[in-house]
Amino acid sequence: MALIRRLRVRDVRCYESAEITLGERLTVIYGANGAGKTNLLEALYFGCTGRSCRTSNDREFVRFDQAAARVEFELDGDDGPHQLAVGFEPGQPRHVTADGGPVDRLVDVPFRPLACVFLPDRLELIKGAPSLRRDHLDQLVAGLWPARAAVRRDYGQALAQRNALLARIRGQGVDPSELDVWDLELGRLALALSAERSRAVALVGPPAQEIADELGLPGGLELRYRPRSKADSAEGFAAELLERRSSDLERGFSGHGPHRDELLLSREGRELRIYGSQGEQRVALLSLLLAERQVLAEERGQTPLLLLDDVMSELDAERRERLVARITAAGQSVVTTTELEHVPTADDADVARVEVSGGVIDQKVNA
Repeated sequence: MALIRRLRVRDVRCYESAEITLGERLTVIYGANGAGKTNLLEALYFGCTGRSCRTSNDREFVRFDQAAARVEFELDGDDGPHQLAVGFEPGQPRHVTADGGPVDRLVDVPFRPLACVFLPDRLELIKGAPSLRRDHLDQLVAGLWPARAAVRRDYGQALAQRNALLARIRGQGVDPSELDVWDLELGRLALALSAERSRAVALVGPPAQEIADELGLPGGLELRYRPRSKADSAEGFAAELLERRSSDLERGFSGHGPHRDELLLSREGRELRIYGSQGEQRVALLSLLLAERQVLAEERGQTPLLLLDDVMSELDAERRERLVARITAAGQSVVTTTELEHVPTADDADVARVEVSGGVIDQKVNA
């Protein structure tokens, strides 16, 4: 298991350069709104994953008027100390080095930390379109079983091929029976993808329910994966596609399959997306992420770094205590807050405290 001891950033968001030391269990980053706290969380996530947790526009991650950004970690692994760096220039591949040597892909670094992140903006995962929940679920599958990440990619490629063939049939008079081969291939991949998603939800559901109860979500939390297809074989899925072939040809794309499935989060039988208050949605999202962290630790033997942005302000004192007890029981966590007293145990000797004001860092490690 890798522990991040030190984070260094260069030309990330508001920081020309910055460095912080992380606590073994808990690091609290505190300061006024807009001070730059979330930028440090984003840098930690970027160093773990190679992507931003806040934007799909990579340019926004780089400090204004600068050409590139860089995130560096000093880590302690099971086999000793390591260094990991991820450099980024918009429009270019990530430049990853591990212990000073170049690496083609960040995921190939054996001591790369896993990461889970809670941001207020991530409520869209609960409130937004089904595609957001599908993508999140597929990322969880890839995190749990890295070798299976290829199934989602292969399904996407087969779906694109089928859609291209639909377009040729419409526009060039190609024989519709040519879809038969692709329908069978799509069915094989669809069943594999749905099975992996279902297995992931089955693993995460019980701890998410437990954590939601612990954090005081009335009526608990239920996770349910709802696939469109009822087929239990590739041939059965192909038969479902055949029934819908005329409508697919009319639309010009495939309207049936795992790319249209849904992950439902419910309380007392009602979808939180529709009926949940914002407070209930926040607790549900936090419970989901904490449950995923627990399951990832069990499956991978490594507890992910947990990044929590401004989560304490909407919890009462008792739930703050429960949350901090849970997140510090195993692994590293980094919490941002506007008020240090909102984080129980913040004054403990093994907690790292980082005060941020206008992008200026004042590191305070109790020891």
